[in-house]
Amino acid sequence: MGRMKKTRKFAEVKRMINPKDKRIKKNRKDPAPKKKTETEVLKQKGVHRATQISSHLFFRHNTQLGPPYYVLLDTNFINFSIQNKLDILKAMMDCLLGKCIPCITDCVIAELEKLGHRFNLALRLAKDPRFERIKCVHKGVYADDCLVNKVTQHRCYIVATCDKDLKRRIRKIPGVPIMYIVSHKYSIERMPEALGAPKA
Repeated sequence: MGRMKKTRKFAEVKRMINPKDKRIKKNRKDPAPKKKTETEVLKQKGVHRATQISSHLFFRHNTQLGPPYYVLLDTNFINFSIQNKLDILKAMMDCLLGKCIPCITDCVIAELEKLGHRFNLALRLAKDPRFERIKCVHKGVYADDCLVNKVTQHRCYIVATCDKDLKRRIRKIPGVPIMYIVSHKYSIERMPEALGAPKA
């Protein structure tokens, strides 16, 4: 009996990639470099663009604010006022010692309507004829973004909120006081002439 010839199996052959293959990084042609935008070029040079601050700001205090004070109300501020049994207009006047005009945007009303029947009292309070309604022209009904946009456009408002995230966002905008609730009273920060506000 003779020996059988061994044939090499195809799968056992080790395949090598061609050194000139395009899949190898060295052989790849780099695409054309992207053009840098103007802001990227300025960043590279170390130029910092600051937003223009309005002329009625004296140091950090807003000289445009004065009685009657226009106060933008947030959803949770209305709810906490009801929980603490505070009359919004009376408590505001006690805090600021001047006439106050509470303002409510359409987004805040929409947010209260979304919250359902548990917040009917807050919704009825928000629709009070003594409160000034402010029309919104932007898309969406997220109240925090709406309030921040209103305040950056017109620095004549005081923002009333108990929301920590919204407070943090508003503190970055110079010259905008924040009203909040502390120990069953309204208090205000970043306003030098708020004599009636309790010190927190």
